[in-house]
Amino acid sequence: MKLPAILFLLLSGITAGPILGLIHPETLLGDLLFPFVSLSVAIILFEGSLTLKFKEIKGLHVVVRNMLSIGAAVTWIITTIATRLILDISWEVATLFGAIMVVTGPTVVAPILRAVRPVPSVSNILRWESIVIDPIGAALAVLVFEFIVSGGGREALGHTLVTFSQLVFLGSIIGCIAGYCFGLCLRYHFIPEFLHTLAALAMVFASFALANFFQPESGLVTVTVFGIWLANMKNIDLEHILAFKETLSILLISLLFIVLAARLDFSTLQQLGWQALLICLVLQFLARPLSIAASAMGSSLSQGERHFLAWIAPRGIVAAAISSLFALKLEGYGHADAPLLVPLTFMVIIFTVLVQSLTAGPIAKLLKVTLPEPNGFLIFGSNHISRAIAKALLKSGVKVLITDNNATRLTKATKDGIPNCLGRPIAQKTGYNVELLGLGTLLALSAHESENVAATFHYREEFGKSNIYSLFPHRTTQQFCGTTLFSKQAGYTLLSRMVEEGATIQRLKLQEKFDLQTFLESKGPEAVPLFAVDPRKHAYCFNTENIPSAGKDWHILYLA
Repeated sequence: MKLPAILFLLLSGITAGPILGLIHPETLLGDLLFPFVSLSVAIILFEGSLTLKFKEIKGLHVVVRNMLSIGAAVTWIITTIATRLILDISWEVATLFGAIMVVTGPTVVAPILRAVRPVPSVSNILRWESIVIDPIGAALAVLVFEFIVSGGGREALGHTLVTFSQLVFLGSIIGCIAGYCFGLCLRYHFIPEFLHTLAALAMVFASFALANFFQPESGLVTVTVFGIWLANMKNIDLEHILAFKETLSILLISLLFIVLAARLDFSTLQQLGWQALLICLVLQFLARPLSIAASAMGSSLSQGERHFLAWIAPRGIVAAAISSLFALKLEGYGHADAPLLVPLTFMVIIFTVLVQSLTAGPIAKLLKVTLPEPNGFLIFGSNHISRAIAKALLKSGVKVLITDNNATRLTKATKDGIPNCLGRPIAQKTGYNVELLGLGTLLALSAHESENVAATFHYREEFGKSNIYSLFPHRTTQQFCGTTLFSKQAGYTLLSRMVEEGATIQRLKLQEKFDLQTFLESKGPEAVPLFAVDPRKHAYCFNTENIPSAGKDWHILYLA
């Protein structure tokens, strides 16, 4: 549906909880509810911070730094004033709510980025902000809470600043030590490889609990610093840890959204009335745009990129968890407005997730900040067959890139005017390789089967097994080579012989629904259908598992 999954998770939680009454999180988990939420958020932040490489924001680090400082301050101040004036609640609770609204979070930003696929500059900035702002927002909420319970005044301010300094300092120190020690264990193989993922999980829990033991609420800072340190440590292989943590994070995000949405109480939401919606509008159309305007001043970001950054700031799990925690604590101190924190926070979460999930895609396209659709082909192996196929696809308006390990073989592709590159370009797990933008399918067409096997293995994670195709392999390697291209008869030997004997790739425009048998009878037994190209210039391979269902105004590329 091209929509972020969080939208449906939120609706599922609301349906199962307050509407149908099927789920009662407090009854199910009892006192374990908030520890479960806290540990889950720690894992999510750690997994996200493992993807934060400093080289990805080179040239944009000032924007990220400003968003985490100036931008956060702008959001905090505007939200505090708006909440105080619109809802007429105490300055203390309004200030705490403003601090909570600073956070965005990878639980909501990552699914939107995955669905929308914005350009790397925007994607990297939003990822960095969403992950690092969570511990900053949590620390800010602690700072405000300490100031409130200390009774205000100069002495309370001094106590608050000391607490904040201890939180940031201790959390950072423990995170650095944990990251460095665990990185050394991975680098020098002190931990067996099959235990890497479990050891990482144990280290996250241990460092999180240790930091919170010495300084409450410093655990989120610790796990974030832990992950960033590991991500930027040299000679460390994190791929299998990332894969495990990504799966775990998806599971936890799904659970958290359903569980926390099921805790909603519609009666308290109704008490807030239209004023809550007005606060949501202030956050969306005033606080966020001014925050981005101040943060991006003097940067190289285009106007479209700035506008998209100003639109995307959904609130998620961390905001829900922090508001629930501090609402309970403030109620204990006798603050009458404290119960409004949770429903108000959830109102903002629902509004921002719904609005931004539904509109992010169209707005990104309107602002022209999306990556090209991955409809093109990466062709592995430069030979007379692959070059003929590449030229035919290019002539049909399909994006193509040839890659080969041999520079000599690529010179012929260059002479033919075919885009090419040496080696095996591959996108980083969390970034983008410019050469692969717009490419979504691998065609392994090398004359050497061993090279095709290696290429299909190399690109499986990047393109997905269903988008990996190769010429008919030997039966011993067939299971490794993805789907067989064209037909079982059309191996490299047959195609090579046909080309050498003068066969060319021809183009047939269809006037009715495609029928393979009729096509073969009319074009001869040695005609090999290669691709079906639709009117939008999207090409589909003929293969042994599926015949493209082409129709009128489509084109068939075939060798004959």
